[in-house]
Amino acid sequence: MHEIAKKSLPGIPVLLLVLLGLLGSAALFLAVIGGATPGMVVASILLGLALLVSLAGFYTLEPNQAGVLSLFGRYAGTVKESGLRWNNPFYSAKKVSLRVRNFESGKLKVNELEGSPIEIAAVIVWQVVDSAEAVYNVDDYESYVHIQSEAALRAMASSYPYDQHDGDRIALRSHPQEVSEHLKVQISERLARAGVEVIEARISHLAYAPEIAQAMLQRQQAEAVVAARTRIVYGAVSMVEMALDELKKSGVVDLDEERRAAMVSNLLVVLCSDRAAQPVLNTGSLY
Repeated sequence: MHEIAKKSLPGIPVLLLVLLGLLGSAALFLAVIGGATPGMVVASILLGLALLVSLAGFYTLEPNQAGVLSLFGRYAGTVKESGLRWNNPFYSAKKVSLRVRNFESGKLKVNELEGSPIEIAAVIVWQVVDSAEAVYNVDDYESYVHIQSEAALRAMASSYPYDQHDGDRIALRSHPQEVSEHLKVQISERLARAGVEVIEARISHLAYAPEIAQAMLQRQQAEAVVAARTRIVYGAVSMVEMALDELKKSGVVDLDEERRAAMVSNLLVVLCSDRAAQPVLNTGSLY
Protein backbone atom coordinates (compact mmCIF):
# COMPACT_ATOMS: atom_id res chain seq x y z
CA MET A 1 0.00 0.00 0.00
CA HIS A 2 1.37 3.37 -1.06
CA GLU A 3 0.56 6.88 0.05
CA ILE A 4 -2.28 8.71 -1.77
CA ALA A 5 -2.62 12.49 -1.47
CA LYS A 6 -5.98 13.59 -0.07
CA LYS A 7 -7.50 17.05 -0.32
CA SER A 8 -8.88 18.75 2.78
CA LEU A 9 -10.77 21.96 3.48
CA PRO A 10 -9.31 24.79 5.56
CA GLY A 11 -10.71 24.40 9.04
CA ILE A 12 -11.34 28.02 10.10
CA PRO A 13 -13.75 28.99 7.28
CA VAL A 14 -15.62 25.69 7.67
CA LEU A 15 -15.80 26.18 11.43
CA LEU A 16 -17.31 29.63 10.98
CA LEU A 17 -19.88 28.25 8.56
CA VAL A 18 -20.80 25.46 10.97
CA LEU A 19 -21.21 27.90 13.86
CA LEU A 20 -23.36 30.17 11.72
CA GLY A 21 -25.39 27.16 10.67
CA LEU A 22 -25.93 26.13 14.28
CA LEU A 23 -27.09 29.63 15.18
CA GLY A 24 -29.41 29.68 12.17
CA SER A 25 -30.77 26.27 13.04
CA ALA A 26 -31.46 27.35 16.62
CA ALA A 27 -33.16 30.54 15.41
CA LEU A 28 -35.27 28.59 12.93
CA PHE A 29 -36.29 26.12 15.61
CA LEU A 30 -37.37 28.94 17.95
CA ALA A 31 -39.20 30.70 15.14
CA VAL A 32 -41.24 27.73 14.01
CA ILE A 33 -41.80 25.96 17.30
CA GLY A 34 -44.86 28.11 18.08
CA GLY A 35 -47.05 27.51 15.07
CA ALA A 36 -45.05 25.47 12.61
CA THR A 37 -45.85 22.03 11.33
CA PRO A 38 -44.07 19.03 12.92
CA GLY A 39 -42.12 18.48 9.71
CA MET A 40 -40.42 21.89 9.96
CA VAL A 41 -39.52 21.26 13.59
CA VAL A 42 -38.01 17.89 12.74
CA ALA A 43 -36.09 19.42 9.80
CA SER A 44 -34.58 22.12 12.01
CA ILE A 45 -33.58 19.49 14.60
CA LEU A 46 -31.98 17.24 11.96
CA LEU A 47 -30.10 20.22 10.50
CA GLY A 48 -28.72 21.05 13.93
CA LEU A 49 -27.69 17.43 14.54
CA ALA A 50 -25.96 17.26 11.15
CA LEU A 51 -24.00 20.41 11.93
CA LEU A 52 -23.01 19.00 15.32
CA VAL A 53 -21.80 15.76 13.70
CA SER A 54 -19.75 17.78 11.21
CA LEU A 55 -17.70 19.11 14.13
CA ALA A 56 -16.07 15.66 14.34
CA GLY A 57 -14.40 16.30 10.97
CA PHE A 58 -11.99 18.91 12.38
CA TYR A 59 -8.40 18.01 13.16
CA THR A 60 -5.08 19.86 13.38
CA LEU A 61 -1.75 19.02 11.78
CA GLU A 62 1.60 20.51 12.72
CA PRO A 63 4.33 21.27 10.16
CA ASN A 64 6.03 18.07 8.93
CA GLN A 65 3.12 15.98 10.13
CA ALA A 66 0.74 13.87 8.05
CA GLY A 67 -2.80 12.75 8.77
CA VAL A 68 -3.58 9.23 7.51
CA LEU A 69 -7.35 9.07 6.89
CA SER A 70 -9.41 5.90 6.88
CA LEU A 71 -13.14 5.32 6.37
CA PHE A 72 -14.49 2.32 8.29
CA GLY A 73 -11.11 0.59 8.15
CA ARG A 74 -10.36 1.43 4.51
CA TYR A 75 -7.48 3.73 3.63
CA ALA A 76 -8.82 7.00 2.16
CA GLY A 77 -5.68 9.11 1.71
CA THR A 78 -3.11 11.25 3.45
CA VAL A 79 -3.35 14.97 4.23
CA LYS A 80 -0.14 16.95 4.73
CA GLU A 81 -1.41 20.56 4.91
CA SER A 82 -0.67 21.97 8.35
CA GLY A 83 -3.12 23.87 10.54
CA LEU A 84 -6.81 23.30 11.28
CA ARG A 85 -8.30 21.06 8.56
CA TRP A 86 -11.69 19.52 7.87
CA ASN A 87 -12.71 16.32 6.13
CA ASN A 88 -15.58 13.90 6.20
CA PRO A 89 -16.53 13.55 9.90
CA PHE A 90 -16.69 9.77 9.47
CA TYR A 91 -12.98 9.67 8.61
CA SER A 92 -10.61 8.61 11.37
CA ALA A 93 -7.24 10.36 11.28
CA LYS A 94 -3.94 8.92 12.52
CA LYS A 95 -1.13 11.44 12.80
CA VAL A 96 2.35 10.47 11.61
CA SER A 97 5.43 12.61 12.12
CA LEU A 98 7.48 13.30 8.96
CA ARG A 99 10.31 14.96 10.88
CA VAL A 100 13.89 13.70 10.71
CA ARG A 101 14.58 11.54 13.75
CA ASN A 102 17.59 9.73 15.11
CA PHE A 103 18.46 7.22 17.79
CA GLU A 104 21.54 5.42 19.06
CA SER A 105 21.36 1.67 19.33
CA GLY A 106 22.46 -0.11 22.44
CA LYS A 107 25.97 -1.55 22.67
CA LEU A 108 25.62 -4.90 20.92
CA LYS A 109 28.01 -7.78 21.60
CA VAL A 110 28.69 -9.66 18.35
CA ASN A 111 31.42 -11.74 16.78
CA GLU A 112 33.30 -10.05 13.96
CA LEU A 113 34.41 -11.89 10.80
CA GLU A 114 37.37 -13.60 12.49
CA GLY A 115 35.29 -14.72 15.48
CA SER A 116 36.51 -12.22 18.08
CA PRO A 117 33.73 -10.77 20.29
CA ILE A 118 33.35 -7.01 19.95
CA GLU A 119 31.04 -4.28 21.21
CA ILE A 120 29.43 -2.08 18.58
CA ALA A 121 26.77 0.63 18.48
CA ALA A 122 25.46 2.93 15.75
CA VAL A 123 23.57 6.19 15.27
CA ILE A 124 20.71 5.96 12.78
CA VAL A 125 19.09 9.06 11.21
CA TRP A 126 15.74 8.27 9.58
CA GLN A 127 12.51 9.79 8.32
CA VAL A 128 9.06 8.56 7.31
CA VAL A 129 8.54 9.18 3.58
CA ASP A 130 5.39 7.09 2.99
CA SER A 131 2.85 7.49 5.79
CA ALA A 132 0.51 4.80 4.44
CA GLU A 133 3.21 2.13 4.46
CA ALA A 134 4.34 3.21 7.94
CA VAL A 135 0.82 2.85 9.35
CA TYR A 136 -0.57 -0.14 7.45
CA ASN A 137 2.44 -2.32 6.53
CA VAL A 138 3.79 -2.74 10.08
CA ASP A 139 2.19 -2.71 13.52
CA ASP A 140 4.50 -0.16 15.17
CA TYR A 141 6.87 1.50 12.73
CA GLU A 142 9.04 3.11 15.42
CA SER A 143 9.67 -0.22 17.14
CA TYR A 144 10.20 -1.80 13.71
CA VAL A 145 12.90 0.76 12.88
CA HIS A 146 14.77 0.09 16.14
CA ILE A 147 14.66 -3.71 15.93
CA GLN A 148 15.55 -3.96 12.25
CA SER A 149 18.38 -1.44 12.60
CA GLU A 150 19.98 -3.49 15.36
CA ALA A 151 19.55 -6.66 13.30
CA ALA A 152 21.25 -4.99 10.32
CA LEU A 153 24.05 -3.75 12.59
CA ARG A 154 24.69 -7.30 13.83
CA ALA A 155 24.77 -8.66 10.29
CA MET A 156 27.13 -5.93 9.10
CA ALA A 157 29.54 -6.32 12.06
CA SER A 158 29.88 -10.06 11.45
CA SER A 159 30.89 -9.51 7.81
CA TYR A 160 34.05 -7.45 8.51
CA PRO A 161 37.14 -8.01 10.67
CA TYR A 162 37.85 -5.59 13.49
CA ASP A 163 41.37 -4.70 12.34
CA GLN A 164 42.94 -4.48 8.91
CA HIS A 165 45.60 -7.22 8.81
CA ASP A 166 45.87 -7.28 5.01
CA GLY A 167 46.42 -4.23 2.90
CA ASP A 168 43.33 -4.56 0.69
CA ARG A 169 40.73 -5.83 3.14
CA ILE A 170 38.08 -3.51 4.58
CA ALA A 171 37.95 -3.49 8.39
CA LEU A 172 35.58 -1.96 10.92
CA ARG A 173 38.23 0.22 12.53
CA SER A 174 40.19 1.33 9.47
CA HIS A 175 37.37 1.97 6.96
CA PRO A 176 34.56 3.83 8.79
CA GLN A 177 33.17 5.42 5.61
CA GLU A 178 32.78 2.15 3.70
CA VAL A 179 31.39 0.36 6.75
CA SER A 180 28.84 3.13 7.40
CA GLU A 181 27.70 3.05 3.79
CA HIS A 182 27.24 -0.72 3.94
CA LEU A 183 25.26 -0.36 7.17
CA LYS A 184 23.02 2.29 5.60
CA VAL A 185 22.27 0.04 2.62
CA GLN A 186 21.41 -2.93 4.83
CA ILE A 187 19.10 -0.89 7.07
CA SER A 188 17.42 0.75 4.05
CA GLU A 189 16.63 -2.66 2.56
CA ARG A 190 15.00 -3.80 5.80
CA LEU A 191 12.97 -0.61 6.32
CA ALA A 192 11.78 -0.08 2.74
CA ARG A 193 8.43 -1.82 3.37
CA ALA A 194 7.74 0.44 6.36
CA GLY A 195 7.91 3.65 4.30
CA VAL A 196 11.08 4.79 6.08
CA GLU A 197 14.14 6.38 4.47
CA VAL A 198 17.53 6.03 6.16
CA ILE A 199 19.37 9.33 5.83
CA GLU A 200 22.56 8.38 7.65
CA ALA A 201 23.99 5.44 9.58
CA ARG A 202 27.37 5.57 11.29
CA ILE A 203 29.28 3.65 13.95
CA SER A 204 29.26 5.46 17.31
CA HIS A 205 31.04 2.86 19.46
CA LEU A 206 33.50 0.14 18.52
CA ALA A 207 35.68 -1.85 20.90
CA TYR A 208 36.77 -5.36 21.72
CA ALA A 209 34.68 -7.16 24.32
CA PRO A 210 36.12 -6.79 27.87
CA GLU A 211 37.15 -10.44 28.13
CA ILE A 212 39.60 -10.18 25.22
CA ALA A 213 40.42 -6.47 25.28
CA GLN A 214 43.76 -6.92 27.09
CA ALA A 215 44.90 -9.72 24.80
CA MET A 216 43.93 -7.74 21.70
CA LEU A 217 45.79 -4.70 23.06
CA GLN A 218 48.95 -6.77 23.40
CA ARG A 219 48.44 -8.08 19.88
CA GLN A 220 48.07 -4.56 18.51
CA GLN A 221 51.19 -3.45 20.37
CA ALA A 222 53.14 -6.41 18.97
CA GLU A 223 51.94 -5.62 15.45
CA ALA A 224 52.96 -1.98 15.92
CA VAL A 225 56.44 -3.01 17.11
CA VAL A 226 56.88 -5.37 14.15
CA ALA A 227 55.73 -2.68 11.72
CA ALA A 228 58.10 -0.14 13.26
CA ARG A 229 61.04 -2.57 13.17
CA THR A 230 60.29 -3.44 9.56
CA ARG A 231 60.39 0.21 8.62
CA ILE A 232 63.62 0.76 10.56
CA VAL A 233 65.33 -2.21 8.89
CA TYR A 234 64.19 -1.06 5.46
CA GLY A 235 65.57 2.41 6.10
CA ALA A 236 68.82 1.03 7.52
CA VAL A 237 69.43 -1.22 4.48
CA SER A 238 68.81 1.75 2.18
CA MET A 239 71.29 3.88 4.14
CA VAL A 240 73.95 1.14 4.06
CA GLU A 241 73.55 0.74 0.30
CA MET A 242 73.85 4.49 -0.12
CA ALA A 243 76.99 4.63 2.08
CA LEU A 244 78.73 1.82 0.18
CA ASP A 245 77.84 3.36 -3.17
CA GLU A 246 79.17 6.78 -2.09
CA LEU A 247 82.43 5.26 -0.79
CA LYS A 248 82.92 3.36 -4.02
CA LYS A 249 82.02 6.37 -6.17
CA SER A 250 84.37 8.78 -4.36
CA GLY A 251 87.21 6.25 -4.12
CA VAL A 252 87.91 7.06 -0.47
CA VAL A 253 88.63 3.46 0.43
CA ASP A 254 88.56 0.15 -1.43
CA LEU A 255 86.97 -2.58 0.67
CA ASP A 256 87.23 -6.29 0.01
CA GLU A 257 84.24 -8.57 0.56
CA GLU A 258 85.19 -9.40 4.15
CA ARG A 259 85.59 -5.76 5.20
CA ARG A 260 82.47 -4.81 3.28
CA ALA A 261 80.50 -7.44 5.21
CA ALA A 262 81.93 -6.20 8.50
CA MET A 263 81.05 -2.61 7.65
CA VAL A 264 77.52 -3.60 6.67
CA SER A 265 77.11 -5.50 9.94
CA ASN A 266 78.35 -2.59 12.01
CA LEU A 267 76.16 -0.07 10.23
CA LEU A 268 73.08 -2.24 10.63
CA VAL A 269 73.76 -2.66 14.34
CA VAL A 270 74.10 1.09 14.78
CA LEU A 271 71.05 1.98 12.71
CA CYS A 272 68.71 -0.76 13.97
CA SER A 273 69.62 -0.74 17.64
CA ASP A 274 67.14 0.76 20.08
CA ARG A 275 69.99 2.07 22.20
CA ALA A 276 72.83 4.45 21.48
CA ALA A 277 75.84 2.66 20.02
CA GLN A 278 79.20 2.77 21.86
CA PRO A 279 81.93 3.62 19.33
CA VAL A 280 85.24 1.72 19.29
CA LEU A 281 88.15 3.68 17.85
CA ASN A 282 90.73 1.81 15.78
CA THR A 283 94.13 3.50 16.16
CA GLY A 284 95.94 0.93 14.08
CA SER A 285 95.82 0.13 10.41
CA LEU A 286 92.64 -0.72 8.62
CA TYR A 287 93.81 -4.32 8.07
